[in-house]
Amino acid sequence: MDQGSGSGSFPLLFQPTMNSAHADTGKTKTLQRLWRYGPLLLWMVLISIASTSEFSALNTSQIFRPVILWIFPNLSEERVAAIHFVTRKLAHFSEYAVLGILAARAFTSSANAFIQRHWFQIAILLIICYALLDEFHQSFVPSRTASIFDSAIDVAGGLTALLIFHRWQLRRGELHH
Repeated sequence: MDQGSGSGSFPLLFQPTMNSAHADTGKTKTLQRLWRYGPLLLWMVLISIASTSEFSALNTSQIFRPVILWIFPNLSEERVAAIHFVTRKLAHFSEYAVLGILAARAFTSSANAFIQRHWFQIAILLIICYALLDEFHQSFVPSRTASIFDSAIDVAGGLTALLIFHRWQLRRGELHH
């Protein structure tokens, strides 16, 4: 499947392959692989950074609370805390939805036929493992708490993105089952 051709192909961001007369050179293959998997790996690093003490509820509340009270000055502390909690859970969902999109992008365009064929299973496995690893890591960070519920939210975000991506591909006729 050539992601780089056709007038109805996915936007440029999602076209990791490069078409050129020198597509078989080692340097070009390395660049293609970097373009394909680099954003996925970079996003995984960013998720890991977000799991540090810098992004604990206590630290994010020091930024979030003044902003929300500036926008809504009459909110009670309970309401501010509830909005902060929901925002943090939405962040979990969203960061793993992005991970799902980047995994789908990388795996559907892989040069490896097995990875292309089983992209959905590989992507969901990556999401589940990384969500569990993320929470396991947080169990060692004093200002963070590990929660299987956060892992479930992470997986739900990633799975939602994968299902949307899969449906989009089916509608475009890019998947053949």
